[in-house]
Amino acid sequence: MPDGRSVGFATYGSDVGTPVVWCHGGPGSRLEPAGFEPFVDQLGLRVIGIDRPGYGLSSPRPDRSIADWVPDGLAVADALGVQQFLAVGVSTGGAYAFALAATAPARVRAVVACCAMSDMRHGPSRYSMSKEICHDVWNAPDRAAAIDVARAVFGDDGSLLMTTLGRDLCAADTAFIAQAATDPAQETSMRAQFAHGVQGYVDDRRADGPGWVSFDITAVDCPVVVLHGSEDTIVDPVNAQHTSESLPRRALATSPKVASSVCRHGFASTRGRTRRPASIGAISMCSPTKWDSSTSPHETSRQALTETRRTSRTSATSRSK
Repeated sequence: MPDGRSVGFATYGSDVGTPVVWCHGGPGSRLEPAGFEPFVDQLGLRVIGIDRPGYGLSSPRPDRSIADWVPDGLAVADALGVQQFLAVGVSTGGAYAFALAATAPARVRAVVACCAMSDMRHGPSRYSMSKEICHDVWNAPDRAAAIDVARAVFGDDGSLLMTTLGRDLCAADTAFIAQAATDPAQETSMRAQFAHGVQGYVDDRRADGPGWVSFDITAVDCPVVVLHGSEDTIVDPVNAQHTSESLPRRALATSPKVASSVCRHGFASTRGRTRRPASIGAISMCSPTKWDSSTSPHETSRQALTETRRTSRTSATSRSK
């Protein structure tokens, strides 16, 4: 990047597939979509996972805003020769997908927000977030203090993450975490998430704490699908409702007993991985869906990919008229 930072990315699927920029959760990394690679191939997608600053191969960028990340995302797309793409935002990543669409409308064909946090200026959405992993970081007097808070919660290497997330989860999420904990690929995912300690996570929270002040959500004019599990205990469904109400063009889909956004923490990257990413590197410089009530977090993000493909076709049709 022009400021000397590096931005890490990985791609999954065919180079000729429909491009999808995947905005990972927090904590998370470019490896988050890896577990869905078989579905990516089936759906004819080319998914591009990008490390936000402070995660994986991307240099930290203290005091960044949500919209500050948009040039990083566009730089990766440019480096890959991708002019237009769809954006998927999971949990924390939802805001970054919307920022892309609001700031670069000619580049973003559609957005899918999966179990995503909403604008934290909305009281019910803000109050629904965890005191331990959100509010205590937001309320820290400065970045150094926020890093101390996050270290106590996650461990500097993420070693406490499983324990922290295992509290007060629905049954499907609890089972998913237990399964992910035994997957050998989880170690690789964790190393990427905490490659710079908790800096990426802290900077995510410090960016979303003030709310969506760095971009205009009403400027998102492309088709949007908002997906959320109604039993999500990490990001309450009130977030999805508020986000849906804030958008001019959207479809909101929720389902009873659907598990939450646990996959945002990198667990999705440990499931079903059959080969290395199609490429990996670093650069410098809408209709609601009916889900089965037993859907797992892995299936929730797989559904997001399916909706991405469906929305891609819808957006292409509507813009050709």
